[in-house]
Amino acid sequence: MEESRRPRAVFMAFGTKGDVFPIAAIATAFACDQQWYHVLFITHLAHQSLGMHLEAKNITYVPVSTPPVLAVHQDGNISDSDQVFFSLHKKMIQQEHRKECLSAIERVFGDCPSIEGDFIVINFFSLEGWNLAELFQVQCVIVAPYVVPYSAPSSFECQFKHKLPLLYKYFQEPPANMVCWKDVIHWMWPLFTEDWGSWRSDCLNLSPLPFTDPVTNLPMWHSRLPSPLLLYGFSKEIVEWPDYWPSNAHVCGFWFLPMEWQFSCTKCREILSPNPYTCLVQKDNLCTDHADLQHFLTKSSSSCSPIFVGLSSIGSMGFIKNPHAFLMVLKLVLESTNYSFILFSAGYEPLHAAIQLICGVSSKSTELQKFTCNEDGILLFNDQLYCFSGTIPYSWLFPKCAAIVHHGGSGSTAAALRAGIPQIVCPFLLDQFYWAERLCWIGVAPEPLQKQHLVPERDDAADINQAAAALSRAIKLALCPEIKARASEIAETIASEDGIGEALRILKEKVLINT
Repeated sequence: MEESRRPRAVFMAFGTKGDVFPIAAIATAFACDQQWYHVLFITHLAHQSLGMHLEAKNITYVPVSTPPVLAVHQDGNISDSDQVFFSLHKKMIQQEHRKECLSAIERVFGDCPSIEGDFIVINFFSLEGWNLAELFQVQCVIVAPYVVPYSAPSSFECQFKHKLPLLYKYFQEPPANMVCWKDVIHWMWPLFTEDWGSWRSDCLNLSPLPFTDPVTNLPMWHSRLPSPLLLYGFSKEIVEWPDYWPSNAHVCGFWFLPMEWQFSCTKCREILSPNPYTCLVQKDNLCTDHADLQHFLTKSSSSCSPIFVGLSSIGSMGFIKNPHAFLMVLKLVLESTNYSFILFSAGYEPLHAAIQLICGVSSKSTELQKFTCNEDGILLFNDQLYCFSGTIPYSWLFPKCAAIVHHGGSGSTAAALRAGIPQIVCPFLLDQFYWAERLCWIGVAPEPLQKQHLVPERDDAADINQAAAALSRAIKLALCPEIKARASEIAETIASEDGIGEALRILKEKVLINT
């Protein structure tokens, strides 16, 4: 088959690392298994570190310039003019984002019409791909490492039925396994909003509403499409599969990343994962540059292993308004308990700056207090808090920790479940609230923390004391024998699952041409 006529698989994923990287892991597995395919991956330029790993597997990395997230205003005290400016700024970014997405897909399918076997894979934050798949007549597959992170407004169905009665009937009376109202209400409903409709009609020359004729705007009764393939990247043992989900939704198991993607240090990568085709740890030591981190994890000065604290992209989203207060909460917990913490700053500069400031103050203090400060790690608060600005695979780190304090992201949740350690969750938005409640329900975490009990907005002593008390109480509950035993039990249950392999199997079964 000539190069120009190779079938094409376009993976399009937007959002934070937790939204994007699991989809890239599927793309990598697919490219290795189906080498006659031309595989492309479209995502943010901010994830350019992913590019070299994709290109090593002959995947074309296609970056777009728009940012993964925009910091949001959380306090509601911004002026009207600032709100207007933010809305206009967001709109401009959205327009540029959609323009770049259209340009990227045009370069793939514009000069060479789609052929049998072509498909586009999208996550929930890249709905541009659904509309572009329709434009270029390519099958679209939806993949997500978490349950749908948003739900339709309570009035959606009533308004839909009132304003679009024929289209509502179209979805209510489909043949078996065809697209139906379950698909719409489960995840497709945003596609029917005015925002997408104007882009479809003004820029793509499509009908404003999916599944309608571009001339008459009536439902396409005689060209029904199958229920879209939807792959979920979590375990059936953790998430219940309700009967109101669409018929073509499949739960694969957690999508864990290749270990080689998770190092900020090349030397550590070479030591711990010398073979790029395996996720198995070959050795258990970090490089000499990170011996202090290794020592912190293995020292016996405390009664239990360190507790991991990581909030991933929560800082860049605007939720950590006062990094210093956050650090003071951890300091107070350390002073009143025998715990030690390892904190990942996740590239959030204000938090890193607050850490460095405390480090500088400590070095000038008259108190006898040891600390270290190297390129990636800073040791604070009487050697009980290790702040790390790099990245180390959770699969290596978490088994060495007593528990994990996190925001409820799907990646952190999955890694802690696999490691078999208790979790303390402080959710901030979207699916994080689901994971926080679910982990408590299955018995591997206490009740979720409220955000002011982890990241208070003021340096007020009362706020910090209240937060420290809540965090200490949650950790104590998490380390009780019952939760520790339940976490170990869950880890054994999901140990045999191969989420990436199952996703690949379903793609081959449901999407690929017969070869």
